[in-house]
Amino acid sequence: MKTTRGFSDAAATRRGFLATLGAMGVAASVRGESAGAVASEELSRIESEPLLNVSFVKQPVRIASIELLRNGRVYLLRTRSTDGAEAITVPNPDRMAVMYPLLLKQVAPFFIGRDARDLERLLWDVYRHSSNYKLQGLALWVCVAAVEMSLLELMGQVTGRPMADFFGGTLRRDIPVYVASGNRGNSPEAEVTHLQRMVAESGARALKFRLGGRMSRNADSLPGRSEALIPLVRDTFGDDMMLYADANSSYDTREAIRIGRLMEEHRYGYFEEPCEFDDLWSTKEVADSLDIPVAGGEQEFSMHRWRWMIANRGVDIVQPDLHYGGGMIRAAKVARMAAAAGMQVVPHMSGGGLGYLDVVQFASFTPNIGPFMEFKGNTDLPVSCATSSLKCEDGTVRCPTGPGFGVTIDAGFASRAQPVS
Repeated sequence: MKTTRGFSDAAATRRGFLATLGAMGVAASVRGESAGAVASEELSRIESEPLLNVSFVKQPVRIASIELLRNGRVYLLRTRSTDGAEAITVPNPDRMAVMYPLLLKQVAPFFIGRDARDLERLLWDVYRHSSNYKLQGLALWVCVAAVEMSLLELMGQVTGRPMADFFGGTLRRDIPVYVASGNRGNSPEAEVTHLQRMVAESGARALKFRLGGRMSRNADSLPGRSEALIPLVRDTFGDDMMLYADANSSYDTREAIRIGRLMEEHRYGYFEEPCEFDDLWSTKEVADSLDIPVAGGEQEFSMHRWRWMIANRGVDIVQPDLHYGGGMIRAAKVARMAAAAGMQVVPHMSGGGLGYLDVVQFASFTPNIGPFMEFKGNTDLPVSCATSSLKCEDGTVRCPTGPGFGVTIDAGFASRAQPVS
């Protein structure tokens, strides 16, 4: 068992297991052997260090207006500066459908008249504004992320600089992805057929599927589905395919360890969110008990809790969601803290909109990024890009290099969108 940060009686087993995963390209680091403990105070210092580079934004970019628009089920954010620059971005569609009153009443008005170059500081100020901190959670931070991404895009348009330049520059352009199935409750055989189709269409060398019953307190979506699916997927795709599985908070500690042992037996790359997402302590107990890396954090919005998870090695792989957690800047701070502890980051991808392209942009500039990013299908939004097909080809997505996020929303589609009030 991984009960300490140093070598234990199981150290040789861990090294052998993780060496096998390493040969397969998994995003894993040995708990204790290769990753040093980092004090919470040091992580706090890292978090507080300035991150956003706006040195090339020479003139103020003052915000004149922020409008929420909707075309069908798609939400757009149109942001304009007092100098007439404009940016159109795509917030998380599913969450915005519920949370838009908070955006319109509590978040967007705060930024009017502010200089976008102060964005990093403004994230704290909007949290304090009008007691927004009392609304701490995904509802607040999804709205903040929508505005943050729009201001990054606006500054990118003003300067002609790509997103990566605000975060230290581009490190990579071709981003390997894993295909992710959202199915739960179909038969193991039907799920394997679905996974085969996804792999054939994308050329991906990694995949992820869902286990358990989703926040189900150990109940499976079908009796015995998870136990049958774990070996069946490995047998079907062979040893060259990297396999991940996501429990979506299905298990208590004992059941998560049992399922994790089965995943270890079949050489899975990581076990995502085994226990209820806000039960950090049970998740840590599972991570300490298993050799397979444990991943988590997609629904985490508290930087204090991120520091705890990293300082106490509550997970092996951190998974901030770029929308749920408040945007690119806060996720980049989590990645920096994780890097100090020798941990990798594999962002969770919010479904819909341009979520997978947000992840690709993040992966382009993050040093300690994992080997595969989440991919849930090409966008069906009418967007164009001169520097990328925006599609998964041979298992990779090329990161756009144009200004901001590097894509353009079709003008006709945007013009038909109606203001949300």
